[in-house]
Amino acid sequence: MNTKLTLSNIADVKEIVRISKLSFHSDILVGGEELDGPPDYDSISWHEQMQKSGKLYSYWLGDAIIGAAILWISKREIYIGRIFIDPLYFHRHLGMKLMELIEKLLPNAIYKLDTPVWNVRTNQFYKKCGYKEIKRDKDTVNYQRGCTNQLE
Repeated sequence: MNTKLTLSNIADVKEIVRISKLSFHSDILVGGEELDGPPDYDSISWHEQMQKSGKLYSYWLGDAIIGAAILWISKREIYIGRIFIDPLYFHRHLGMKLMELIEKLLPNAIYKLDTPVWNVRTNQFYKKCGYKEIKRDKDTVNYQRGCTNQLE
């Protein structure tokens, strides 16, 4: 499987939003609200802003976009704001591959993310990827991967 992660072009945004809607709407299978998702998951203008600010990444399988990531990258930390994959590609280990590609962007970084408590699928997925729960409240679980002693 030839996968790659690239900074998105403005031409990628419509396809990314289409995939975002499909992906987050599939959360109904794991406790999510029908036809819902995180803030602006279905907004073309918001994704265009993420693209223009260099935070939107396209996830490719061959010559087709099959998902995306929204990343805040600093010198020693990557905050994974959002990842999603077209449900047609679920259960093929492509989510794991996407996380590997993200972690190759800054190999010695600390990676942080959060996900809803109710979403059994994403909580299991991040644990399977080696992320450790560092904080939880009634709505959100925060995860981290990487060595905390790397920070000065």
